[in-house]
Amino acid sequence: MTHKALPFDKQKIEEIAKLYPTPFHLYDEAELRRRARNLRAAFAWNPGFHEHYAVKACPNPVIVQILHEEGCGTDCASWAELMLSEALGITGEELMFSSNDTPPEEFAYARRLGAVINLDDISHIDCLAANGGIPELISCRFNPGGEFRIGTQIMGNPADAKFGFTRAQLTEGFKKLKAMGAGRFGLHAFLSSCNTDNMYYPTLAKLLFTTARELFEELGTEIAFINLSGGIGIPYRPEDSATDIAFVGAKVREVYAEVFGNTPMRPAIYTELGRYMTGPAGYLVTRAIHHKDTYKRFIGVDACAANLMRPAIYGAYHHITVLGKENAPHDHVYDVTGSLCESSDRFAVDRLLPEIERGDLLVIHDTGAHGFSMGYNYNGKLRSAEVLLREDGSTRLIRRAETNRDYFATLDILGLPRLSEEK
Repeated sequence: MTHKALPFDKQKIEEIAKLYPTPFHLYDEAELRRRARNLRAAFAWNPGFHEHYAVKACPNPVIVQILHEEGCGTDCASWAELMLSEALGITGEELMFSSNDTPPEEFAYARRLGAVINLDDISHIDCLAANGGIPELISCRFNPGGEFRIGTQIMGNPADAKFGFTRAQLTEGFKKLKAMGAGRFGLHAFLSSCNTDNMYYPTLAKLLFTTARELFEELGTEIAFINLSGGIGIPYRPEDSATDIAFVGAKVREVYAEVFGNTPMRPAIYTELGRYMTGPAGYLVTRAIHHKDTYKRFIGVDACAANLMRPAIYGAYHHITVLGKENAPHDHVYDVTGSLCESSDRFAVDRLLPEIERGDLLVIHDTGAHGFSMGYNYNGKLRSAEVLLREDGSTRLIRRAETNRDYFATLDILGLPRLSEEK
């Protein structure tokens, strides 16, 4: 299977490329809205359900605003992400602050915004108390240790992770927070990443729901919400199956009834999805500029790992479509590379693709999460533009491409070359 569907064709991208030269990230508004609505429908059975979009996945205010219009709040982990949320009017309980190794001043800022704070460590209780104070509603992140399994399959080893309270620390921490004025509590855990197993959320939910019930019975604390966090993956390869979010929501409902049915507990369900929400709605558009034959056949493009680093650092697969050649035989084996001085700067290795010529447009799929957001300036490379493909087919520039002036803007030294002539 060699195809993944696209919401545009070659003609449309050629038109866009005349306005915004390649490379650029392109986001499909219709897909963003569809995914938010499907998630909300899957958990509509829970009256307090709320998605707090993980801003780190794609921190563009226009993208965040579109999701906010669809009922999503934000999940933030840094000062800048809090600033972005505040600028969009996302404050109070719409805003989750879930960070680790947190600078004290960021706790204080989150408190000023009325954010729901999700503490990562028991030692952070005193830090928060001294920097904004303990709020009435607060959450703690749970790390159960051991191995996390779905059925018999090991999904990961939480004990190796740097995040979260131990089970004993949860009891101690809840007691301390209650004594310091907290009245309502949340419970959170993130135990797997990019997981497309439909039983991931139901399995995690069983763990969190059971722990929440134990804490309620031990301490009498009100569990206001349970945050299933993120971790739901997407089908990067054409042959991969997508997570059935309606099935997931129904299974979580079954677990909810099983654990809480004979108790007075009816906590809200929160999620903080990033990749699931925006990943498939984004594309990196690039153009072939060189063809090199040595011991392998290379196609050089005008994007590089600075635009999308997942293949370089994780060996991650991202599907590639050569526009206008979707139905041509995929009978050429290429490495598709960027121009960084790193051999790992490859979007594809030994990939079967149609014959590629200079000037061909290549679309790299599923870059709407951890794509632009993980960009960097190694080798003096400049971050690309971000463009929104609106539902009516028009486009909007939602972040301009960086220029050399941007690259040098933080320097304050003599002898720099004139910057008046941009690339």
